[in-house]
Amino acid sequence: MTTGEIKAALRKERLAARDALTGEDRIEKSLAIAAYGLAALAFDPGTVISGFLPIRSEVDPRPLMGSLRDRSARLCVPVILDKQTIVFRELVPGAELVAGTFGTFGPGPDADELDPQIMLVPLSAFDARGERIGYGGGYYDRAIHRLYQKGSKPVLIGIAFDCQEVASVPEEPHDIRLDAVLTESGYRPLDRQARR
Repeated sequence: MTTGEIKAALRKERLAARDALTGEDRIEKSLAIAAYGLAALAFDPGTVISGFLPIRSEVDPRPLMGSLRDRSARLCVPVILDKQTIVFRELVPGAELVAGTFGTFGPGPDADELDPQIMLVPLSAFDARGERIGYGGGYYDRAIHRLYQKGSKPVLIGIAFDCQEVASVPEEPHDIRLDAVLTESGYRPLDRQARR
């Protein structure tokens, strides 16, 4: 099997495990994730933190995001512009959300585009080294590389359920390891050796 085929198989397997969680389980686990995340994350007021609005059976990071906002974080979420690009638009209370690609919603084009300093990164699978498998589009990898090119080095925190962990994710040259993983079991800082 090629690396791509192995990743696709792991993605399918772990998303099926995530889909098998009941709605009640996802709510309880998302609340535990919020509590661990709030306890673990230290940042200055005004720090730009990207979260995401959940689709399908994803972790719901909104309880954590709300608590981070209460601690004076400036929040943003990804918006897909085209087949290659996502930008991060500021998420402010009461702002209208518009429908996007893949069933996503996000702030419209009038919202400020921000460069996250801390990123809550959605994923389909991860391993103990901080390697991740996304959803196959490469949007986050490209967005992170663009931030690097601008001189920014955001803290990358994978956010997932425990059932999404695998023994090993095969590495590719473009992959960037996570700094930490946040699940319902807690916050795990990792020794990232990102390739830039």
